[in-house]
Amino acid sequence: MPEPDASSTSPVDLITLREALEASWSAKTSYGGVWEEGNPALGQCYPTARVVQHSLPTSEIVKGTVWTGVRHEIHFWCELKVGNATVALDLTWQQFPPGSVVTARETLDRNDLGDSPATVARCDLLLTDVEAHLHRVVR
Repeated sequence: MPEPDASSTSPVDLITLREALEASWSAKTSYGGVWEEGNPALGQCYPTARVVQHSLPTSEIVKGTVWTGVRHEIHFWCELKVGNATVALDLTWQQFPPGSVVTARETLDRNDLGDSPATVARCDLLLTDVEAHLHRVVR
């Protein structure tokens, strides 16, 4: 994914970004092509985190383990430093059932994500679709 030019970035409206992400999720952008009616966030966490990091370049991607009450699942989200606090930006948490909890977490090295070509393609597709959606909203 291309890095945004810091000199040309504008403030990010997180509600509009979330709406663009949700409108852009598909089986083609999800992990393993999963798609579940009524749960469009399923499998979208990593490409969503990459798009959030693209939109908010100072955010970091976090890889965690979520206990759903039935099993542990790998999950990704972003965190952003705001003053002395760290704010979680998890736009796909709704894929988990109520009562799910994070049991482990690690901040990923943005310079060594180790993405496979298929993952890069999913992330690029989501970014392209989100940018197209945002462009339509601005018009």
